[in-house]
Amino acid sequence: MTATPPMVRALRGAITVDRDDPAEVRAATSEMLAALMQRNAVAIDDIISLMFTATQDLTSEFPAVAAREMGMNRVPLMCAAEIDVPGALPQCIRVMFHCYLPADRAPRHVYLRGARALRADLADESDVQ
Repeated sequence: MTATPPMVRALRGAITVDRDDPAEVRAATSEMLAALMQRNAVAIDDIISLMFTATQDLTSEFPAVAAREMGMNRVPLMCAAEIDVPGALPQCIRVMFHCYLPADRAPRHVYLRGARALRADLADESDVQ
């Protein structure tokens, strides 16, 4: 019996912070990435690239710094500003997480803290804090 070959998948994640502080941005980003990796059984070697966005009220730190601190030194990372839409969720960090997953494993997205409101249909009950 052969193993299911991996497929390229895109995972989505988002998390909010209470304030624009470098340590808080890094901690929240690490929390979100760790949850995505744990829920999808993804190792660093399975990651293709990460694309982060942050709302325009978060300027103290690049979310990618947290990924580097987690050992993602050879993973291509990019940060961008989220479109400043009136009424959008503030103080939010998002990620598009490209990785290899077995074809028969459904992606599990992560929406934590206040970001749960963005996609309550995709957030696990364990995301409630």
